Amino acid sequence: MPTGRGPEDDGERGSAVVEFVFLGVLLLIPVVYLVLTVGQLQAGSFAVVGAADQAAKVYADAPTSAEGEARAREAARIALADFGFAADQSLVEISCSAECLAPGSAVTVAVRLEVPLPLVPAIGGTTPSASTVDATSTQIVERFG
Repeated sequence: MPTGRGPEDDGERGSAVVEFVFLGVLLLIPVVYLVLTVGQLQAGSFAVVGAADQAAKVYADAPTSAEGEARAREAARIALADFGFAADQSLVEISCSAECLAPGSAVTVAVRLEVPLPLVPAIGGTTPSASTVDATSTQIVERFG
């Protein structure tokens, strides 16, 4: 009894597995890279928010402006390092509403971070950036220190 197969059908045997694997890898790699990039951007967002918040709190609690600036920059560096970012990828700006550390004055810290693309090495000394994220935090200096 004929099975309905001809000699021309034997050449197609097993090709679905090859096509499935090829297309699976072809589609899976960009999706995985997209997930890595979004994760890197999210980590950068969390890092700058934490860095700005901690730097503003540390500065507002410092005894002098010079010591406050040094402490704030160190707090921002540590917060960024917790998320795997180097200090040279960021910019920390500190400003005050009036005289810094005067009772009741506002200390504002802005942190900007260049989030690098994951798994992409530096080219010519510059690292390709996925995006720039930033955050600002304001802390009021205690009135009765």
